[in-house]
This record gives sequence, C-alpha cells and structure tokens, in this order.
Amino acid sequence: MNYQETINWLFNQLPVYQLQGASAYKEDLTNTLGLAKHLNHPEKKLQCIHVAGTNGKGSTSHMLASILQESGYKVGLYTSPHLKDFRERIKINGEEITEEFVCEFVSKNKSFFEENQLSFFEMTVGLAFDYFQKVKTDINIIEVGMGGRLDATNIITPIVSVITNIAKDHTQFLGTSYSSIATEKAGIIKPNVPVVIGEYTEETQPVFLDKAKQTNSEIYFASDLISESYPSALLGDYQIANKKTVLQTIRVLQEQGVFSISEEEIKNGLLNVIHNTGLQGRWQQLQSEPKVICDTAHNSHGLQVVLNQIKKEKYLKLHIVLGVVNDKDLDEILPLFPLEAEYYFCKPSISRGLDATILQEKAAQKALHGKVCTSVSHAYQTALHNAHKNDFIYIGGSTFVVAEVL
Repeated sequence: MNYQETINWLFNQLPVYQLQGASAYKEDLTNTLGLAKHLNHPEKKLQCIHVAGTNGKGSTSHMLASILQESGYKVGLYTSPHLKDFRERIKINGEEITEEFVCEFVSKNKSFFEENQLSFFEMTVGLAFDYFQKVKTDINIIEVGMGGRLDATNIITPIVSVITNIAKDHTQFLGTSYSSIATEKAGIIKPNVPVVIGEYTEETQPVFLDKAKQTNSEIYFASDLISESYPSALLGDYQIANKKTVLQTIRVLQEQGVFSISEEEIKNGLLNVIHNTGLQGRWQQLQSEPKVICDTAHNSHGLQVVLNQIKKEKYLKLHIVLGVVNDKDLDEILPLFPLEAEYYFCKPSISRGLDATILQEKAAQKALHGKVCTSVSHAYQTALHNAHKNDFIYIGGSTFVVAEVL
C-alpha cells in the first residue's frame, strides 16, 4: 500500500477515538503489551518523559522537546491528535516520521494487527516506539492520548512523569468527579519515578500525594515552586501555567544529572518552540485586519482561559466561528461564550462532528445568536466577509475545526 492507502487503512479498519468516540476505548493494556512483545519491546530501550493532563499537555510536550533540542539532544516527540497529516504525531527534532517508515511498519505487522484487533491508537504508539528506538533518540517526550492509567502509552517507565492539570473532559471514560479523573491521570506515576504536577486543586492534590506515596515518587507542584517566567513563542494566557510545569520538569532533569541543560538553552527552547517543533493551533494568529485567532481549546477549563484572553483584545465587533464534536457537554461550555458576539456555527467534517443546526439551537437557548454555515471553511469565509478591519475573529470549539482553517 502507498502512504495514503496505509493511512486510510489505519483509520478505517479499526476503532479510533478521534473519529468514533467511546467504542475505541480499551479496558486494559493487554493489547499494547502484546504488541510491544511482538516488536521486541522497543519501549524498554527508550529514555522518556511521560506527559498527561486534561489541558496543556501538547504545549508542555512541545516546549520540553524544544528545550532539549536546543540542548543538542536528538528528541523524539509523540503527540495526538494531528491537525493535517498523521505524521505530525511522531517527530524527531521537529522532523515528521517518513512516509516510507509508516508504510513499511504497517505492511510488516498488518497480519498481527488484524489477528489481535488492535486499535488505531495502539498501532500508532507501537509505531512511535519502534521508530524512536530504531533511529536511536536520546530522549523522548511521550504525550498521553487520553486519561493515563489505561492509555496505550502507559507501558513505559519514564525518567519523570508530568501531569499538567485536571479538568472535566472525556467523562464517559474517566469519570465525572475531579478526583476520579485525577486517579486516571495519576496512573502514569511509576515506582521511584519523580512526578511534576502543573496545577492542582483541593480535590486533586490528595489523589496525587497518595499515589506518589504508594509509588515512593518524589512529587513537585510546579505552581508552588516556580516563580520565574521566560517569554515563549506560545502566546496564550494558559501558557503561563504550562511554562511553570516545563521549568519544574527541566529542574528535575538537571537534578538527575543525565542531561545537561543551560538557562540559555531553556530560554531559546521556549522562544523557538514553534520553529523547532512545528506546533500549531495554540492562540495562533492567522492574519491581521481583522485579527484572526484560532485555538484548539475544547473543554470548559481550556475555553475559559481563551475567552478571558479575548476580553483583553481591542476590537469593534467580535465574530466567533464555532464547531464542536457530538460528545461535548454544551450546558457546561456554551455559558462561557460572550453574548455580544456574532456566531458562525459549523460542523467539523468528521463523523463525530455535531450538526451545526443543533449547535445553533443549543446556543440560542443560552442567548448566543448567529448563522448556520455549510462547512468550517464557509463559516470562516463568511466571518471574514462580514468583519470590519478593526473587528476580531475567533475560530475554535474543537481541534478539528482549527485543523480545517490551517
């Protein structure tokens, strides 16, 4: 199969949470462990930093990768989901995995995948670990897909674990209370491996402390320990907390003494994160006059910060291009949105996308008004057409909406 056929097979053949939701979630790590054994346990030959959390884990992972790149290391970076091309998920020093490697890996292991009914995510994790091991990386930043305890990435023993924060998202899998979600995320904390917590609450801190005690892990609460801040190419207000998490994680690495990282390299890593890693969709400006910002925030915790940041902008009128997936709790996120904006409702072009007419109806119940558009692109173009040069356009609600405007 060529590259496009291989990617189509990966997506179409097997459950994938990105497209299908609940049916793609697995109950345990049996499949992933079986695949790791089949691949000769590449994960055991890798040095890793494991990053979990409801929001900010992508930005945190990319900043860590960028700093380590600036320090001269060969850095593997595994993240999800992708915005435009599958290969964005697996990079080394900002370079995407080759199409050839993806094709060869699937071709060589396809019968094993089919016999064991592996999910898209399990296969992709196997691909990443196999790739990083074969090209001999120095260090790998591994972002959890969802949760932690049962996530396919959780077969690694990292040199440090990171949990950015806890908020409500994917509650059908991870539980509806903050403590239940924290318990799932804390599942990445391993015996005698230090853990960095980005943000915590009264409800989540005891969960982390208890798990760290069980595993004899040093625990660091970045929000309490880090006071300095360095500028970054990532300009969202929510990056303030993420940068503290990153700095504390780097401090742990410096204490361990395995990696040599200077303050200058930390500063350069934060400033050059987009250039070094290719990260997109985080408070990303697409144009000016009118100013257009897109952001992948898609749950109440993430959207709250982004919408507060919009309030600080100066504009005549606010236009919001909004689309969501069908498992979002609209009663939780819609009240966060401003009443005075003009809305352009759209459906991201995946099967899980929520019909734009339903979104419009739900929004109207919260006194948010606007028009239904036939696609994300149509919504964006209509907003651009209607906007004055001193207006402000925000595009968001879902990673998949942002993907369609980049």
